[in-house]
Amino acid sequence: MKTDEAKRVLETALLCAREPMSLHGMKKLFADVDANGRVLGTPVGLDTIKLLLEELRHDWQDRGIEIVSLASGWRFQSRPEMKQYLDRITPEKPPKYSRATLETLAIIAYRQPVTRGDIEEIRGVAVNSQTIKMLEDRGWIDVVGHREVVGRPALLGTTKQFLDDLGLASLGQLPPLESSADEPDRRSLEALEAALQQNFDKTDAPADVEEEQTTSPVEVPIHDPQPAYGVDRVNNIETNDESY
Repeated sequence: MKTDEAKRVLETALLCAREPMSLHGMKKLFADVDANGRVLGTPVGLDTIKLLLEELRHDWQDRGIEIVSLASGWRFQSRPEMKQYLDRITPEKPPKYSRATLETLAIIAYRQPVTRGDIEEIRGVAVNSQTIKMLEDRGWIDVVGHREVVGRPALLGTTKQFLDDLGLASLGQLPPLESSADEPDRRSLEALEAALQQNFDKTDAPADVEEEQTTSPVEVPIHDPQPAYGVDRVNNIETNDESY
């Protein structure tokens, strides 16, 4: 297949795809096989696909749509400056997230993997089960393992869906915490909450998802919290890049 034709095929597939396409998925576009499953001709390699993607990125650089690399693959999306115009034809507002939800998500994103006990130690209040369930239902967090202590509590981490919805390719692109301490201070959490809300506001809310209730569940303060068993001081925020 000629380069120009391969580029046109790739562009069409990306424009029509409902989800980001991985490089492996793009390679299948050019895998011609016979009835016995044998490859016909010379397949388009990954290096060529990457080159075509860069060419497409350049071709679309002065348009209202751009091609971007996310955690789960590549996709076309509208540029941020186009949002004010697109909102006029899609007036639905994305859901607003409570402070408790954003704080919980922030701690998981920056300190993963963490247990509920770790989150409660940092926030000083009990974690509401509905908050964790809502984040799991949205596909933003998942159980990534269990801590090998009594009770084997679940370890929580963020997902590629979380990064995709923020328009990021890796956790390393999250805004840096202001504090250099082991635990995020209040100002750092507030800055992260604002950044997460701003990014979520830029994405369209799923059509079949109802907005979160404006009244948050009552949270119970934890007095004299005991340190969680072996709290992970995980600061390697690149963990999620290829771990799914």
